[in-house]
Amino acid sequence: MASTSPTSPKNPYADAGVDTAAGDLAVELMKSAVRRTHGPEVLGGVGGFAGLFDASALRSYTKPLLASSTDGVGTKVAIAQAVDKHDTIGLDLVGMVVDDIVVVGARPLFMTDYIACGKVVPERIAAIVSGIAQGCSETGTALVGGETAEHPGLLGPADYDVAGAATGVVEADRMLGAERVRNGDVVLALASSGLHSNGYSLVRHIVTRSGISYGDHAADFGVSWGEALLEPTRLYATPLLQLIETLGMDVHALSHVTGGGIAANLARILPEQCWVDVDRASWSPSPVFRVLADLGGLDLRDTEGTWNLGIGFLAVVSAEKADAAASFLANIGIATWQVGTVSDGARPAGEFEQGAKGVNGGAVRLVGSYADATGASSAIGAK
Repeated sequence: MASTSPTSPKNPYADAGVDTAAGDLAVELMKSAVRRTHGPEVLGGVGGFAGLFDASALRSYTKPLLASSTDGVGTKVAIAQAVDKHDTIGLDLVGMVVDDIVVVGARPLFMTDYIACGKVVPERIAAIVSGIAQGCSETGTALVGGETAEHPGLLGPADYDVAGAATGVVEADRMLGAERVRNGDVVLALASSGLHSNGYSLVRHIVTRSGISYGDHAADFGVSWGEALLEPTRLYATPLLQLIETLGMDVHALSHVTGGGIAANLARILPEQCWVDVDRASWSPSPVFRVLADLGGLDLRDTEGTWNLGIGFLAVVSAEKADAAASFLANIGIATWQVGTVSDGARPAGEFEQGAKGVNGGAVRLVGSYADATGASSAIGAK
């Protein structure tokens, strides 16, 4: 009888489109970046079933409150995929997740991420995670775990989506929020780095209708359209925690300007009886917003519920410390200026945004006209 030579067993999972070996390689490529976010509080290594974080430090708190947030980057990933540039999307993810925790005054402790893709390309996954790790390092957050899931048939080979979750801690009697906001408080705006990670469905719609390719040179920005639109989200966690440490409870409330725009997000952190008129004349929206609005045939006011228009965060502070707060932030590189004042008096007639996203908050409207694009900025330390 003829002899037969042994053959390698078939891998039905690989035949179905899932490459576990590629997943293992991706983990190897990202290990060093992830480990750089680990302090002595992180136990174990990369690749465990669960990330471990030593919470012994919480014993020094009188009443520690854990703050948790989860989010994604949205359709901005489509631009990263179009130009095959993936090393900044992770920074956007950290901004969307960790900076939400800082809104209540919490210090971020750790974060986990989730990447779903049509095909694991180890170098691409490692680039995404390197951005997440960089953001975690910049915000003092340990990246303790994550998951990369390959979904052939559900996502195309070049498609992926990213999401993350983070946990932080704040002393109960130092938590920020609407309860601390008072009549006469000053509302400060902190400049954004650009679009951040909201409103990209509108961005992509405008770009597509204008016949622009992301690889095309954008004369207004001096780079390609893809590079301009992938400008990473500014990370506010560390500067804001430093501000709180410096000014103490003169910082009353913070708002992260994400989906819904300026008015809706500020309204969420005001008491129901309070209102604010945000003065458009106090700043000039960044060029990226003006260029996109012009391409789309839109007035900037039409986009106020979609884009941040140059304001990434809002801080409500005591009137006595408003100048000190603005100067502090400007000195560490964040242009900051006053956009309004909190009032609990009779509200003027007109259309206000009242509360948002299920919060029975205060009322906010934008008034006046934006400063001229070529005019001098009113921002302290504007850049």
